[in-house]
Amino acid sequence: MESARDDLRRDDIEGWGADLDPRNRPAVPKERVPARLDVPWDQPDQQPVRVEVLHSTERPGITPVFGTACPPTGLSGVLRRRAFRHSENDVRHWLMLLAADRINVVEGLLGDARASPRSRQVAAGALVVGVLAFVALRQASRRRSGRAARRPTPR
Repeated sequence: MESARDDLRRDDIEGWGADLDPRNRPAVPKERVPARLDVPWDQPDQQPVRVEVLHSTERPGITPVFGTACPPTGLSGVLRRRAFRHSENDVRHWLMLLAADRINVVEGLLGDARASPRSRQVAAGALVVGVLAFVALRQASRRRSGRAARRPTPR
């Protein structure tokens, strides 16, 4: 039995297989061999390493150019170093990096708190709000899962 799909001729569909013929590809005028970027090197020179640079376990070394504005320090740095021991396709890698970012925020607040009395008040307020939010979210999660503390029934 012949289906409706067999009756459909692909040649009748405008644009079908446009990427098969280079003359029909919209990006062809922009693509060039060799590339448009005419530089005297295949890869940039290696940037000197003056701070610790973390890199993926999937790469043999660091990239030629990298950021140095925020080197890993403190507890967040320890957590980042541990995260980079795992592969990028491992969820532990990303969760530890997320946690390290949050810890880095707290470290920044504590660092600012040392700077001035007004900063101390703001940092203390932010810390209290953070702790209260954590406790509230944890209690809500426990209530939803049925693990909330139950009072014993009197006998």
